[in-house]
Amino acid sequence: MEQFNFDIKLIFAILNGKVSAAINRKLYRNFRLYNLEITPEQWTVLLYLWEKDGVTQQELCNATYKDKPSMTRLIDNMEKQNLVVRISSKTDRRINLIHLTRIGKDLEEKSRFVANKTLKEALKGLTTEELKISQEVLRKVFFNTKD
Repeated sequence: MEQFNFDIKLIFAILNGKVSAAINRKLYRNFRLYNLEITPEQWTVLLYLWEKDGVTQQELCNATYKDKPSMTRLIDNMEKQNLVVRISSKTDRRINLIHLTRIGKDLEEKSRFVANKTLKEALKGLTTEELKISQEVLRKVFFNTKD
C-alpha cells in the first residue's frame, strides 16, 4: 500500500462520527424550525417505511444499522407519537410488522423537503465532481469495513 499523508484530525472526526453528528444536529434543528417533531433517527425509520411499509423490526434494524434494544425504544417512541403501529404478523404471531399511520405517512413530503434542504446546506461549496469522488470514497470505506 502506498504511503498517504493523512490529516489525522480529519480522519478522527470521520471515524468518531463528528461529521454525521453535525449533520444530524443540523437536521434536528431544521426539523424543529419547520415544526416537525421527529428526530433524525426517527426520520431514517420513516424513510425506510415510506419505501416499504409493513416490515419487521429486524428488517428495520438491518436497514438502519441499529441493534434490537435501540430499535425497540425508537419504535416505542414513534408509537407514542402515533407515527407507526405494531401489528402482529398473520403468519407468525411472534413477529410484529411495523406500519405507518396516517400521521407518519403525512410527514413524508415536508420532512423530505427539510432533509434535502439540510443536505444542501451541509454540501454547500462542493462541486459535483467533489461530491462524486466523496461518494465513491465513502462507498469503498463502507464496503471495506462492512463485515
